[in-house]
Amino acid sequence: MLGYLLRRLVAAVLMLVVVSMVTFAIFFLVPRLAGATPEDLASRYAGRTADQQQIRELTEKLGFYDPLYVQYGRFAKGLVLGADYSTGPTTEHCPAPCFGYSFITHNPVWPDLVDRMQVTLSLALGAAVIWLVGGVAVGVLSALRRGTVFDRVAMATALAGVSLPIFFTGLLSLSVFSYTLHWFPPGGSFTPFTENPATWAYDLTLPWITLAFLYAAGYARLTRAGMLETMNEDFIRTARAKGLPERTVVVTHGLRATMTPVLTLFGLDLGLLLGGAVLTESTYSLPGIGKYAIDAVTNNDLPKVLGVTMLGACFIIVANLIVDVLYAVTDPRVRLG
Repeated sequence: MLGYLLRRLVAAVLMLVVVSMVTFAIFFLVPRLAGATPEDLASRYAGRTADQQQIRELTEKLGFYDPLYVQYGRFAKGLVLGADYSTGPTTEHCPAPCFGYSFITHNPVWPDLVDRMQVTLSLALGAAVIWLVGGVAVGVLSALRRGTVFDRVAMATALAGVSLPIFFTGLLSLSVFSYTLHWFPPGGSFTPFTENPATWAYDLTLPWITLAFLYAAGYARLTRAGMLETMNEDFIRTARAKGLPERTVVVTHGLRATMTPVLTLFGLDLGLLLGGAVLTESTYSLPGIGKYAIDAVTNNDLPKVLGVTMLGACFIIVANLIVDVLYAVTDPRVRLG
């Protein structure tokens, strides 16, 4: 088990290095291949009022005339150790991980991401618990009651959940439950968990349900298909022949064998959401990483976009690492791979 974990950790670290290289290439190499000059790249940092002399000086200061491998080394060093930015008479230190300073607010990007991370974490983790528990439970019950009214209604609802986009279900939920029934706040409000857990949950209940409805539908269909296949296997019949209770047969033997594809999908979905639930945060006006990314793209704020991209990729890698560990727990055969 320890050897398996070490291999996965090394692979995750190597993947982080590859992600940093790809991200650097997207933002700094691809524009050069498309014909952009070092001065064109520096003009994004200089602002609209800068003249050619100021742009050339800034290009030299930012090191855009250096070879690309030198620029990447400086970029990677900033992620690990931080970077120093000269603002004229003084030098300002950007702590690691340093993604630079916002073009609009002139604040370092990482502290802004940290401030908004609690919103995205609260939204993603709360919705993940609902869709995982609800989707898997519905899928198991539908498989055990195949062909019944419950099965047909559950799968029809799951099909609707997969088909309807989040901005439609989100706006419909706001219209019905917030503006008509006044059961939930109309969005835009977030209370940290440490300040008031009850208000924190109340503010996020509607976004949780809306987001979970989209994902739980897919998990229900996937779990149902896996359970229908697994419950006809020989080891299930053997377990029943031994006289084991049906609950033990279903949960311990049937569901455990079905969880591998569910865990794979869960790791990818959760990692993506932790990088920013863009549509949900925009629909409910939640100040999370997703809304932060939209504002960055709208304002062409390159350091913000770079920070969100790197953070989202890191979340996906970490989520897949956790999924690999869970593989080893649910299926010991994986440790031998």
